[in-house]
Amino acid sequence: MDEKASDRKKSITLSRREFIKNSLLTAGAAGALSAVSAVQVQAATASGKLPLIVSGYKLDRTEALIDGRATVEGCEIKFEPMGIGDINTNVFSGSQTLDVTEIGLHPFMLAFANDGFRGYSLLPIFPLRTFRHKSVFIRTDRGIDRPEDLRGKRIATPGYSSTSLTWIRGFISDEYGVSPEDVEWVVSSKTSDSASGKASKQENIFPEGLTISEGPSGVDESELLVSGEVDALFHAVEPRAFVEGDPIVGRLFPDTRAVERAYFAKTGIFPIMHAVVIRNSLVEQNPWLPKAVFNAYSQAKKIMYDQLKKMGWATISLPWAAQEIEETHALMGENFWPYGIEPNRKALEALFQYSHEQGLASKKLTIEELFHPSSLEFTES
Repeated sequence: MDEKASDRKKSITLSRREFIKNSLLTAGAAGALSAVSAVQVQAATASGKLPLIVSGYKLDRTEALIDGRATVEGCEIKFEPMGIGDINTNVFSGSQTLDVTEIGLHPFMLAFANDGFRGYSLLPIFPLRTFRHKSVFIRTDRGIDRPEDLRGKRIATPGYSSTSLTWIRGFISDEYGVSPEDVEWVVSSKTSDSASGKASKQENIFPEGLTISEGPSGVDESELLVSGEVDALFHAVEPRAFVEGDPIVGRLFPDTRAVERAYFAKTGIFPIMHAVVIRNSLVEQNPWLPKAVFNAYSQAKKIMYDQLKKMGWATISLPWAAQEIEETHALMGENFWPYGIEPNRKALEALFQYSHEQGLASKKLTIEELFHPSSLEFTES
């Protein structure tokens, strides 16, 4: 073993011992045994690896990390699946039992800018991103044929400051000239989507200067639209009435695929919804860890890419999956889901701008202050 490798092994071993020691010292007072159980401590001692609690959604691009085909060098992972609302709450105001986790990007920005949150740092890993033109729903009887027709209308939203809704308001303003001040907002008291968990407080921030009212108690966003209480809906997921095929509910952009492809061709932006954060105290003890985590997520994504190329047509239950993969490569490149700062700088800075313009973040944030310093130069091989 060369000198560098020997030093690295010593660093990992010492960091692991310190991590276990600190966790056990605080377990009795803070109930932190859920974070580092006796079984994990024994496993770490036997393997010589740093135990990591990792959370997020099981996605095709993270599946290899979860099942062990992709590994975080020097670490032993315990994966805890969790909805994004519950993750946000755990990290920002809860027990903070997660070492590395998927996180709502805009809630993290608001916690950092408005609440002085500094417990975790972002890594330039983006497990969830999607175009949001598909997420604007309308009543089909209100004469809303184009985005400009939203002016003066009542728009429902389950919360206001989530990442998805910030993106929607941003492109509606940028591309079509309809600002948040041009409409009336109705906040539903519940949502027909239960998969995300309970929303964190960062997803329910309402800026001054808008016309905002609360919907009736116990009525979700889908019911608001069907009842005629509102004219349109901005929501990250399809409302129940749309899923059930109610003809009174439609999308503002019927051919969302064409509109979203045109948006990317024009702007180069593939909107980011979720990023990955790492606990700062853990990095202080293990400065090599951010790069190891980045490499593991990138490796897991590469395994997904390889599977798509080889057998995507067989493993995806859609008849034209192969053609979709080919067309995506033609428009967005082979690495159409990039990690790292530079290929994502434009999307990140657009969201920073939207957040500040919409009166949500108290200042316009920068990449350099939000992301862990060591990660600013990370690139994928």
